[in-house]
Amino acid sequence: MLKVEHLRAFYGKAQALEDISFEVNQGEIICILGNNGAGKSTTLMSISGVMKQKEGVIHFKGSDIGKKQPHEIVALGISQVPEGRRIFPTLTVEENLKMGGFLKKRIDKEKIGEIYELFPRLKERKNQLGGSLSGGEQQMLAIGRALISEPQLLMLDEPSLGLAPQIIDMIFDSIISLRKRGMTILLIEQNAELALEVSDRAYVIELGRTVLTADSETLRKDRSIQSIYMGQQHLLHG
Repeated sequence: MLKVEHLRAFYGKAQALEDISFEVNQGEIICILGNNGAGKSTTLMSISGVMKQKEGVIHFKGSDIGKKQPHEIVALGISQVPEGRRIFPTLTVEENLKMGGFLKKRIDKEKIGEIYELFPRLKERKNQLGGSLSGGEQQMLAIGRALISEPQLLMLDEPSLGLAPQIIDMIFDSIISLRKRGMTILLIEQNAELALEVSDRAYVIELGRTVLTADSETLRKDRSIQSIYMGQQHLLHG
């Protein structure tokens, strides 16, 4: 579904990505792991068209999308849930969800109902302002907003960041549920152990380069790989 080859990206004259390559097949959950500053978020922003200064090839379903604008990429079937959620704090929950369908001529009420089914808390708070929600509820809202556009590929950037363990479990239960419904997911996650539990394959990036790829179960078991590429602190908790 998605193929990234030799991706390079720049912030001004500073190079953020040097050589990123990976593939995502339909129906998979793929996680990208790496230390802070490795280039994980920049990779997602490059795919979604937010990052303008880039080189390399990004193919989605066989078509080159490297030069397309963000709204064109959403229309093709890719939605990103950004790090930090970035909901609209002065809009209600339901208004936030409707913003996710800004490219559509008509927002399907049935689709909003599906989001409420996935996240019952949002239904309870549908008339509440986004800015008044808890961090976990805002994360649910950010995911729901991305799903309104009916993506074929959902990209999640640090969905557990800053959340309590119980809420993290709820978020990852929703990710598993989406996968069961056939959603293809590209996941960046600080909790590597959790990411490897739910994903099929993993790519490790280091200083803007893809340095390792393996099935997730192999990475979970190989402590030498963990130590070299990610550091024990990223995988072992408690």
